[in-house]
Amino acid sequence: MEIRDPIHGSIELSDAESLVLDSRVYQRLRQIKQLGFAEFSFPGATHNRFLHSIGAAHIAGLAFESIFKESKSKDEPKTHSFSNPQARARLKQALRLAALLHDVGHGPLSHTTEEVMPELKTLKLEAYKKRRKDVKYPASLDDPNRQANHEDYTIKFITDSSLTKVLQDSFSDIKPIHIACLVDKTLECPDDFFMDKGVDFRSILSQLVSSEMDCDRLDYLERDAYFCGTNYGKVELNWILQNLTYHQIDKEMYLALNRRALYAFDDFLISRHHMNLMVYFHHKSIIYEEMLNRYFISKDCTFFLPGDIEEYTQCSDYALYEHLAKQKNEWAQRITNRHAFKMLFELHSTADSKRPLAMQKELEGEGIPVIFASSAVRLSKYHGGSSVEKNFPIYVVDHYDKQSEPYPIEKSTKIFQKYDEIRRIDRLYVPPELHKKAEKIMISRKL
Repeated sequence: MEIRDPIHGSIELSDAESLVLDSRVYQRLRQIKQLGFAEFSFPGATHNRFLHSIGAAHIAGLAFESIFKESKSKDEPKTHSFSNPQARARLKQALRLAALLHDVGHGPLSHTTEEVMPELKTLKLEAYKKRRKDVKYPASLDDPNRQANHEDYTIKFITDSSLTKVLQDSFSDIKPIHIACLVDKTLECPDDFFMDKGVDFRSILSQLVSSEMDCDRLDYLERDAYFCGTNYGKVELNWILQNLTYHQIDKEMYLALNRRALYAFDDFLISRHHMNLMVYFHHKSIIYEEMLNRYFISKDCTFFLPGDIEEYTQCSDYALYEHLAKQKNEWAQRITNRHAFKMLFELHSTADSKRPLAMQKELEGEGIPVIFASSAVRLSKYHGGSSVEKNFPIYVVDHYDKQSEPYPIEKSTKIFQKYDEIRRIDRLYVPPELHKKAEKIMISRKL
C-alpha cells in the first residue's frame, strides 16, 4: 500500500501492515483528532492520529536504516553487523509496528478524557503482571486501583484485543508482547527476541518509540506546524535522521546522535517548547479543555470510558460531541454551542504568582464566575526527573574525534540549563456576557 502524506510524501506500507491499518481498532484513530480542541484556534488543525501514527512508523523505519546503514568507506564509522538479514528485518518491523501503534489507545479529543477512564484493574492487563527488575519505575504503575490512562489502553489493544489476532496472523515471527515492550519500557520481555549476536537492541528501539528524540515527536512537530499554519514546529528532520547512531555499553545498545547535529537537536527542543507555549497551550484550547473537565466532574455527567476494550473502539471525538449535544449540563452546552468563557487575564512567568488567585477572589466576590487555568511546561523530560527515562540515556558521539568518549546528551549542550525553569501561563476566564463588567472591576481596583 502507498499513502500520499502531505508531510513525508509517499509512504510505503507492506501488505501485512495494511491489515493492521484496516483493523477496526486502528481505523478508530481516523476519528481521533491529533490536537483535540485546537481547531477552534487553528481551523486547519483537523488532522488525526491515524495519519500521524503512520508518519511516526515511516520515520521509525528511516531512523533504523540510518542508524544501521552499511559503511561505504573507511572514513565512515563501522555499524553493527547483524547475524542475518532476517534478524535485521525482524527488529526493524517490530520498531515500525510499535511506532504505528503507539497512540492506538488514545481517548477522544484530548488528555482530558482520562478523567473518565476506569480503574486499571477493569482492563485486566495480563501484560502488567511482570515488570523489568533492572528498570526503576514509580510504584503507582503497579497499583490496580489507580486510574487507567491512554498508555494502558494501548498495551491492552496490542496484547489482548481483536487487534492482537491481526498481529499474530500477520507477523508470525513477532509476538504482540514484543511490540508492547517497545511502547512500554518497563514491561518484561519473555524471551531473547531483541538479542542478536549477544547484543540487546531493546533500549535503542524503545528510545526511537519514546524518548527525548523519538519518532513520535519528529513527526507530530512538523505535522502540527503544517496543519496549524505556524513555523514554530519546523525542525531539521533529515539532518537529525542522517546523524542518528548508537552507543553500546556492554551488551546494551542505546540511541546516540553525532555531535555535528547537536545544534539541530537544540533547535528541535526549542521548537517543541515553543509549540507547547504558542499552539498546544493556546488560550482557546485550554478553556475548552477546562470546560470539558468541569462537565466530567459534574454530578450529572453520564459519560464514562469503558473498561471493555472492544467497546472502547466506539469511543471517538464524534461520539463524545454527540453525547455533549444531548446533555442539559451547562458545560456540555457551552462546548456544543461554542459559548465558551472568555479570557480576561494572562500571565507568563517562571515562578508562582499569587496575583491571579487574588483577582479571582475579588471577581467572584462580585458574583462573577471565574475559571482559573494554569499551564506549565519544561523544555525536557530530563527536567521532570522521570525515573524511567533516566534508565535510558541518549548519548552524543563524535565521529570526527576518535579520542572523544560518548557522553549523555543533556551534558553536551547548555540548552538544558538555559531552559531549566518551569514556564507557566496563568489565565482567568469569565462568561463572555460578563467580560466587560469584569474588566471595569479590574481597572477600578487596579488588580
